[in-house]
Amino acid sequence: MASETRPFLKMNGLGNDFVVWDAREKPLRLTKDQIAKLGDREHGIGFDQMITVERSTCGVDAFMRIHNSDGGQVDACGNATRCIGRLLMEESTKDLVTIETNAGLLHAFDAAGLRNVTVDMGKPRLDWDQIPLAEEFADTRAIELQIGPIDEPVLHTPAVVNMGNPHAIFWVKDVEAYDLARVGPLLERHPIFPEGANISLAHIFDDNQIRVKVWERGAGLTLACGTAACAVGVAAARDDKTGRKTTIHLPGGPIGIEWREKDGHVLMTGLTEVEFEGEVDLETLTWRKTAGGDAPLEAGAAS
Repeated sequence: MASETRPFLKMNGLGNDFVVWDAREKPLRLTKDQIAKLGDREHGIGFDQMITVERSTCGVDAFMRIHNSDGGQVDACGNATRCIGRLLMEESTKDLVTIETNAGLLHAFDAAGLRNVTVDMGKPRLDWDQIPLAEEFADTRAIELQIGPIDEPVLHTPAVVNMGNPHAIFWVKDVEAYDLARVGPLLERHPIFPEGANISLAHIFDDNQIRVKVWERGAGLTLACGTAACAVGVAAARDDKTGRKTTIHLPGGPIGIEWREKDGHVLMTGLTEVEFEGEVDLETLTWRKTAGGDAPLEAGAAS
């Protein structure tokens, strides 16, 4: 029997990269091991997350299934939501689409073109049992957690927020002064986080301007993480460090965050990119490019 070949798109949101499958007409189920092999940057396609677009069970535009590069399934990915929102809007010619996820319904809409997409990520979850944490904390703006010597910790007292995924934000003076590749895995799996956590280092360097570096649960260091950007924006505003509108500067570029006062929803706006089209032999997991992606934006187009 001939092996099956399936087409895919390689996309990214500010460098946070994805393989995207359209499984609305024909279901796709890959094992955790297969996903991890495709996600390997040396021997596979390489990606932070694998996104499977499926038919919605509740009648909205699509359901988005998310797997990290280690093969584990997660409930939310903000940058992927922007990418899938762009594809669905281009396909339907609508300027607003609704995407079903395991974290709930998310709305994506056109942010003045030029591949800019805004996603309404809904309300942040701020109570200790919503993060979730392994023990009760009355104030999640700064919980008792540290790494390093007791009298001179390397990192300590993070804010915690759930934006569909658990996030811990450590406020620092320089995000590059720490080896996040070393401490990230330790903090991600700390017993205080029964479901693990995404770990962010954040530094406010100007009015409503925050530099952020992220260790993503199940994916590692990433150029951008949309839910982390949302979590940082919320954590900063909660602690009166910034206003409700911030620009989060990630290694992959800036992303706009607004924690809207009227309804408590978090809006995230940033660029999306199609890198290339390809196809994968599902038996051998060999793959090839079949077409290019977006033409480069002109200088200044992202502003």
